[in-house]
Amino acid sequence: MNPRFFNTLTRVEAEFEPLEAGVVRMYTCGPTVYNYAHIGNFRAYLFEDLLQRHLEFRGFKVNRVMNLTDVDDKTIRGCQAAGVPLAEFTAPFKKAFFEDLDTLRVRRADSFPEATDPVHIARMITMIESLMAGGHAYRTEEGSVYFRISSFAPYGRLAHYNLEELRPSGRVDSDEYEKEQIADFALWKAWTEGDGAVGWDSPWGRGRPGWHIECSAMAQGLLGDQIDIHCGGEDNIFPHHEAEIAQCECVTGQPFVRLWMHCKHLLVDGKKMAKSEGNFFTVRDLQAKGWTGREVRYALLAVKYREPLNFTFAGLEAARKALGRIDAWWQRIDERAEGTAAPLPTGLQPERFGEALDDDLNISGALAGLFDLIRDSNRLFDQGEITPGQARSLQAWRDRIDSVLALAPEAEGIPAVVQVLVDQRQVARREKNWAASDTLRDEILAAGWQVKDTKEGQKVIRA
Repeated sequence: MNPRFFNTLTRVEAEFEPLEAGVVRMYTCGPTVYNYAHIGNFRAYLFEDLLQRHLEFRGFKVNRVMNLTDVDDKTIRGCQAAGVPLAEFTAPFKKAFFEDLDTLRVRRADSFPEATDPVHIARMITMIESLMAGGHAYRTEEGSVYFRISSFAPYGRLAHYNLEELRPSGRVDSDEYEKEQIADFALWKAWTEGDGAVGWDSPWGRGRPGWHIECSAMAQGLLGDQIDIHCGGEDNIFPHHEAEIAQCECVTGQPFVRLWMHCKHLLVDGKKMAKSEGNFFTVRDLQAKGWTGREVRYALLAVKYREPLNFTFAGLEAARKALGRIDAWWQRIDERAEGTAAPLPTGLQPERFGEALDDDLNISGALAGLFDLIRDSNRLFDQGEITPGQARSLQAWRDRIDSVLALAPEAEGIPAVVQVLVDQRQVARREKNWAASDTLRDEILAAGWQVKDTKEGQKVIRA
């Protein structure tokens, strides 16, 4: 049986069935590259990463596209304020975004289309021409083109708004507007002096695309007229994803997306993240405070995507402790595993992990299953009831689980200064100098490492 997911459009959880058996076409809204992406953005990207990894865990082949919005109101304002060309302004933020993806172990999408790519600009113009020909769009005197929402009766169905009760208040030219301001939205914006050197020639004069048509053109251009899954944060539902549906379905006459999935907002200490609140964090900010990428990854993944996540430093501390348990278990398995795999001992249930994620990405249940597996297998290790072959099987299950979580211990050696302390402690213990041994253990811990005494000698892991 395939996983079951909640569909924002239907408000129903149902078994996932892709258009093509075994293949998933997936589009995920990426960043607007006018600044560094913040941890609220990365909550969405990590949810999408978890979704892709679990689908692959269940045997699907996933073709995922994530766009980069490199021309919109914000990027144009930014390049004008900086006095540099648009591409020069957005380049460092694109580079930082990919670096942050790597820090958080987010798997790269198959394609990262950029809105300013001439191929996609051309497709946007073609789509707008088709909308105009079908009576779904019109040109204004100044040369802008707007989508006529009255021409698309289902408009509002994704957000579950009643269009009859929310009448248009006039055209909206901004890329972003509140739900109270429903209006015909811009497909093509006529060039103004404020745009400076930013602009492209079109049948309606020089200008630039609206934000919504960018994603429609890139999604259908790379994945086809119909796609399986479209993801984003809940703030994308209206107007952005609503507009995408209208544009695409008016052009093709076919349903655009089979499954819409959206994650809830991230709060920081119970408040909306804002620079004015002093609780606005990028991945780099947290690294500067001493937190690792995988600690941040765990903290942002540990709450189900359809539940609000309250991000706190206490939550990061909990993530660090949880990863410490995983690290110790990881090392214990590797030390025991040898030879040919043998059936696991009765009572260990590694399959609970995947079964929980089959239930609309229930990560809380999946992590509970993982830590039950850690507890139960550690008990058997303590009792000497896991053979090397069984440890080999457990190792294989652990690696399968980690193909989804991507939380494996850092591949790093023990720092030289710590190894000196470990060696000194070994001498102290051999000489039965327990006071010195305890002091050295504390020094090792203060350096960020933990030493454990086992039958095989000292074992050192990250604290």
